[in-house]
Amino acid sequence: MVLLLFVDLDPELSALGSLGGFFVLHTGVPPRAPLPTLAQAYASPRDDDPRDVWSDPLNFRVRKVAASLRAPEPRIAVSVAQQGLAARLWSVSLGAAALYGQLPDLDPGLLRWDPDGSAPDDLWLSEVRALPVAAIGEVVRDGHLAPLAAALRTRHRMSEGLLWGNAGSALAGAWRQLHRWAEANGRTDVADRARALAADLFTHPDLSATVDPRTLRRRSCCLYYRLPGGGLCGDCCFDRPPGRTPGRTPGGAPGRR
Repeated sequence: MVLLLFVDLDPELSALGSLGGFFVLHTGVPPRAPLPTLAQAYASPRDDDPRDVWSDPLNFRVRKVAASLRAPEPRIAVSVAQQGLAARLWSVSLGAAALYGQLPDLDPGLLRWDPDGSAPDDLWLSEVRALPVAAIGEVVRDGHLAPLAAALRTRHRMSEGLLWGNAGSALAGAWRQLHRWAEANGRTDVADRARALAADLFTHPDLSATVDPRTLRRRSCCLYYRLPGGGLCGDCCFDRPPGRTPGRTPGGAPGRR
């Protein structure tokens, strides 16, 4: 029998800070207020001014990623941007569920997003409201990842399978990081809870075929290898970048989540 050491959600969600920057969720009013909510980001854009985060937050983020990575194709930047946001949402929710035994309500209307920011300063939760852990799939998969994928596919030509593959990879990455933290800190209760939650989440049809359940190696490609100097991610479905000669594969991105 494992003793589960849970504490109640606190107004600052301070326990998440020990897990690393990707797991941190700021609460209250962002210092750069006002920022759009994720609900507004998922909605149809009112226009598309490249200088204005409010006009189309998703495309603003995609352009930022494209410029930063020198992406030769828009869909590479879309993929990287979407996987980054998916990783943040899975990390925050899985981390809170494993540590607190409760889930903060991550309703898209409560989450303010800075598409020009990076973790952990990109997300701000307006109000901390507790939900049961069992709601994690509904909150993240249905409440965020499905509308995010739909919004991106209305703006860009993207494969639905690629986007759900990114979501599965992001979930596996959050699970692995929680497991490493739990082992380093002697918290077998956290490791067990995270494993059980992730395993259950992977039974959903949208996620069940995204990664190998034994190795957590993904079954689709995020396109990272197409970037200048880009190689293979640590969980890539390929053994070497397509179209490249064996022995000439550049260094990949083992730390990408």
